[in-house]
Amino acid sequence: MSKPPSEASRPLGIFDSGIGGLTVANAIHKLMPKESLIYFGDTAHLPYGDKSPEAIKKWSVVIADFLIKHDCKAIVIACNSISSVAFAEVKKHVGKKAIVINVIDPVVNFVCDETSSKHVGIIGTKATVKSDVYPKKIIAKSKKVAVTSLATPLLAPMIEEGFFNNKISKTIINDYLSRAKLKKIDSLILGCTHYPLIRPEIEQYYKGRITIFDSASIVAQHVKDVLENKNLLNPKKARKHLFYISDYTASFEQSTKIFFKGKIKLEQKNLWK
Repeated sequence: MSKPPSEASRPLGIFDSGIGGLTVANAIHKLMPKESLIYFGDTAHLPYGDKSPEAIKKWSVVIADFLIKHDCKAIVIACNSISSVAFAEVKKHVGKKAIVINVIDPVVNFVCDETSSKHVGIIGTKATVKSDVYPKKIIAKSKKVAVTSLATPLLAPMIEEGFFNNKISKTIINDYLSRAKLKKIDSLILGCTHYPLIRPEIEQYYKGRITIFDSASIVAQHVKDVLENKNLLNPKKARKHLFYISDYTASFEQSTKIFFKGKIKLEQKNLWK
């Protein structure tokens, strides 16, 4: 039996430290065009990757409260740094008010269940790599898979500033990917939702030698499966999407235009005043 339309028509909440989560929001929008999205980018505190777990947890809980007040039926933590250190905290805080989904578990399940990878490389922020969450989850699920992680702290700030698909980004990306730690991998997880924006450059470096996984499309499919399983897919036409940021940045506005065609109105909202 389907849920009442009012239940299913509630919006989906998505949050990240900045523009990275827009890759997930875009994938969700393409896969489920009827879903109304409410996005919050905490641009005042980016990048989250070099912040303490305590700070990330504190900010994430406040953002989750904001999305709950907007009656979101589900909250997607569209950030690997937040997912790695604050998912349990956010889920506990939200309770039964909304479904909470992270970007790590769907990728781990996909890599272990749907591929034949033997040696997985992971690139991500310092917070994500330091948490060791990917290796722990992958090895727990499949003892046959070797995992190597490399922190790539310059990539997210570089992307936030709009430096991709140019000489600067190519130099930094090639330097990271050529490190000895990643020499023997047969696949690579882009362990930051910013990184799909530089996927063409990563593919150019590897020239088809390895399989590359980014979380956006994998997470979008997982969100759809969860909503479908709970009869919460919106049967009606989507309402207007809402985009909030804690501090205005020109790069964020430009990125919303790349992913969501037409004029997107950004509303600045500092939740920590």
